[in-house]
Amino acid sequence: MKIAITGLSNSGKTTVFNALTGMNAQTSIYASSMEEPHIGSVRVNDKRVEKLSGIFKPKKTTYSSILYTDFQGLTKGDSAHNRKVFEFIRDADALVEVVRAFTDEVIVHPDGTIDAARDAANLESELILYDLELVEKRLGRMNDAAKRGKRPDEAEKRILDKCQETLYKEIPLRKTTFTPDEQKAIVHLQFISIKPKIIVINVAEADIGKAQPLIDEIAARLDFDKNALISLSGKIEMEIAQLPPEEAESFLKDMAIEEPALDKVINKGYELLGLISFLTVGEDEVRAWTINRGISALEAAGKIHSDIERGFIRAEVVAYSDFISSGTMAEVKKLGLARLEGKNYVVADGDIINFRFNV
Repeated sequence: MKIAITGLSNSGKTTVFNALTGMNAQTSIYASSMEEPHIGSVRVNDKRVEKLSGIFKPKKTTYSSILYTDFQGLTKGDSAHNRKVFEFIRDADALVEVVRAFTDEVIVHPDGTIDAARDAANLESELILYDLELVEKRLGRMNDAAKRGKRPDEAEKRILDKCQETLYKEIPLRKTTFTPDEQKAIVHLQFISIKPKIIVINVAEADIGKAQPLIDEIAARLDFDKNALISLSGKIEMEIAQLPPEEAESFLKDMAIEEPALDKVINKGYELLGLISFLTVGEDEVRAWTINRGISALEAAGKIHSDIERGFIRAEVVAYSDFISSGTMAEVKKLGLARLEGKNYVVADGDIINFRFNV
């Protein structure tokens, strides 16, 4: 999963990037002008993988991972600059949008004052404007082609008209319902406002745990899901991410932080994107595979290798909880807890699967 971190200049987004990745990318009191994005890969801490690895003692243990990217900050009203930023993040699966709620006289806010709800609204507007420009350019090209006698794709035009109508109302495309066929038809356009997003409210250390009124305000102003709003102190979380595990745990307790930003954002990301993990086990490798909730055993097989999907026969499935309570695969089978499922079986979170196939 690839998540792009974005936000206005001087919102602390690179600090949040460091907090989420444990990296030490350079931060500045000035607006960033970096030419290449910061990129950091983070493993998804899954206690099930850790437990299974301890049991099977494989040669290799592979966790799911998140790829975070951080680029220049957005600027309200600067379409040319923002277009450049969006070009870098168009292929992201989701956005983490950082809005500033901390005060620091040294770090100047581009608008001169601190107003997180205003900034969140401005960021949403920039996403909408970018997508509207994409739609209008595409429709313009289709109209030009029609004048030259080329018949337009009526299905695509209907979808683009639908997107344009939504965007004219200043509504992001993520709030629009698209059929599966419509989603496939527009995926190549890589709209930005259609992507799920988490809004991170970057607060001062003194305001940790006190951001609920701000969460309520932003949710109301944007008609945004409160569940996708997170408050944290990027500065403190960056310090925690760079500590040894035992020291980090002690620091979290001292700061009354229940869950580090790294885990909090990953969990929210999985929830918003509807992601789950299934597991494969053995002496060679214990591995977690991230998939969309609701996909079939056949599709899950394809996540491992196209040959397994092509030659799919059956999936031998054991629920993680059944395996742990039984202790061994032999005991699981003795108790009748292993199931043979067909290609249409809907994979559940934590399923341990052995695919039978023939190619």
